[in-house]
Amino acid sequence: MTTTTPEQTGSRLPNPGQLVPEMGEVGAALFKATGNSSVPRSTIALIQLRAGQIVGSTYLVLLHSGNLRGAGESEQRIAAVATWQDAPFFTEAERAALALTEAVLQPSPHGERVSDELYALARAHYDEKALATLAMAIGQVNFFIPVALIGKPIPGRSPAEQWTPVAGQ
Repeated sequence: MTTTTPEQTGSRLPNPGQLVPEMGEVGAALFKATGNSSVPRSTIALIQLRAGQIVGSTYLVLLHSGNLRGAGESEQRIAAVATWQDAPFFTEAERAALALTEAVLQPSPHGERVSDELYALARAHYDEKALATLAMAIGQVNFFIPVALIGKPIPGRSPAEQWTPVAGQ
């Protein structure tokens, strides 16, 4: 027996940027905060792709994969984000950033999510400003995760292509 899902024609949620205009301001501030050059944009894109994978959002996975392709990232590296732990395509600094992302987004069976050992590993590759920037980059994608999961935008479509104007605005 084959199960089919009706094709979704639009996001479940009307344009959240119109419903809550401050969302654009917060998003812009987070983008500015993560763009301070202390962490390469490619690393930020990799951790944001991993976050989309962890929460199971096809929309976010395609969005961040597309951003990585647009920035010239190889298909091998993009595909290997899901299995970064044993993939030979990442620097030790990128591995530390991916490990932090997973620690923040997944419960730990052993107590605190970001252990002193993981922090020390990340600290070996990033200075304090870069660590704070990584935290903001994880927060940036986490800001949009509820919109992606609740609103369920169409994977592969930009927000402009799927969010219709809110009635009366």
